[in-house]
Amino acid sequence: MPVQLCYAGLDKTSLLDLQVAVDATILQVIQQSGIIQMHPEIDVFTLKSGVFGKLKSLDAKLHAGDRVEIYRPLIADPMESRRRRAKKQAQA
Repeated sequence: MPVQLCYAGLDKTSLLDLQVAVDATILQVIQQSGIIQMHPEIDVFTLKSGVFGKLKSLDAKLHAGDRVEIYRPLIADPMESRRRRAKKQAQA
């Protein structure tokens, strides 16, 4: 069945179209894809993953057309970034 695998690294983004077994899990797709060789910083057991923006466990079964996403940690706290922007706009 067709699925996509997406990872946005700091320096490069990968979007892979894959054909996988009907009962494939997120972990199996990640291992089969070769993305860990392309992005050695990926540790599937510490980074979170999901399907179409919803967090899922590594043993979650996939459906045809799913987009598996590997999420890296945030660089900045979103609330703190918003506060800085609001403060900057208030000063302008």
